[in-house]
Amino acid sequence: MNFDRRQIFRLVLIQAFAMGAMEMSGPFWPLRLRALLPPDRQDQLSWLAALIYIGPALTAIIATPFWSALGTRRGHRPMLIRALLALGACQWLAALTTNVWLLIGIRVLQGALAGFIAAAQAYATAGSSGANRGQVLARLQSATAIGSMLGPVSGGLLMDLYGFAWLCLIAGLICVACVVPVLSLPKDTPEPAAPVGTGTTRRTTSHTWLLAPLVVITLVQAAKMMPQPFFALYLNEVLHAPSWLSGASYAASALTLALSAPWWARLCTPQPVQRGWRCLEVASWASALTLCLMALAHDTITFIATRLLWGLWQGALLPLAYVLIGHTAPNAYRAIGLGLGNSAAKAGALAGFALGAGAMSWASLHWGFWLVAPLYVIAALSVRFLRRLPGCQQPLPTPPDPPATPSSSEIKDPP
Repeated sequence: MNFDRRQIFRLVLIQAFAMGAMEMSGPFWPLRLRALLPPDRQDQLSWLAALIYIGPALTAIIATPFWSALGTRRGHRPMLIRALLALGACQWLAALTTNVWLLIGIRVLQGALAGFIAAAQAYATAGSSGANRGQVLARLQSATAIGSMLGPVSGGLLMDLYGFAWLCLIAGLICVACVVPVLSLPKDTPEPAAPVGTGTTRRTTSHTWLLAPLVVITLVQAAKMMPQPFFALYLNEVLHAPSWLSGASYAASALTLALSAPWWARLCTPQPVQRGWRCLEVASWASALTLCLMALAHDTITFIATRLLWGLWQGALLPLAYVLIGHTAPNAYRAIGLGLGNSAAKAGALAGFALGAGAMSWASLHWGFWLVAPLYVIAALSVRFLRRLPGCQQPLPTPPDPPATPSSSEIKDPP
């Protein structure tokens, strides 16, 4: 299986629509909880709102590697279909329920049954050659950023016009509708199991090729999500920005991330592993400096400019870490590695939320972005150390792909 340009474009488009549908309801779960809670239980809203986000993240961390391993044995396209149908069903159930605990349970179930991003990444790597694998993964990250940017905007419009139930019904319909173009994509064959007792298997048990990118993913994702708890408050109380301008500044980094991720992948294409590690270190240092500039911004225009600049470095950090897994993992471990990468991203996001909440309670809002910059410094120093470890600079040897079986139309009678 080898994708042509139209199939890659179709997969990227599916990713953008699916991510947009999943993010449509993202900001509005606390509002739904507040509407469902009786007046005498409104004091429980804060911890229930935290639970409705933390619950699905925790189950996704646990379940995503399992779905990735199943995709390795059964094929990744079925995992795409399964995830889309599960997401659609959970959105529809959320639209119908009026019980707070049942709503949280549905969200937890959604985290356990999803795994769409990991399945799309594994399917993309299975259908792309080593030369363009990094660019395909970067385009998928761009599609994720576009969906994460446009989903909440369209969800907010639907929320104002029709209410939360219709928002979830339409989001579920989009997820289910995405199954149709997925069915038109080529089937992927399951990866061959790694032979037990071989030198390659013994080398992979050290997990150096995987643990190093996982550490980077966790750190950069924690740094990315750390401002979330105080971001809107900082814009409102420190910069005195209206809500629409806060939303615009939040989306600014997603825009430049989507534009820059394919460029970073092309920059690393000649030597994706060696250049990938170097670019990760440069982007980490640049992110630390940009966070300092963000903390120094005293007006919204300057702040948005720093957000745009920060998005350029974000286009390198997480996408290139996934590219490293895609290029260093043996074929039989690639899908599991990408699944663990997604779990590490969710774990880093949870750590970032906790650090941001702690920073908000420990220091004043004026210090918020100053406290994020050291996390990027730690990430840069970690990259400098990890890139020198054995197994991080060269792809591990993998068995050659089996020769393609010619189709009946390709078999010709001998002359």
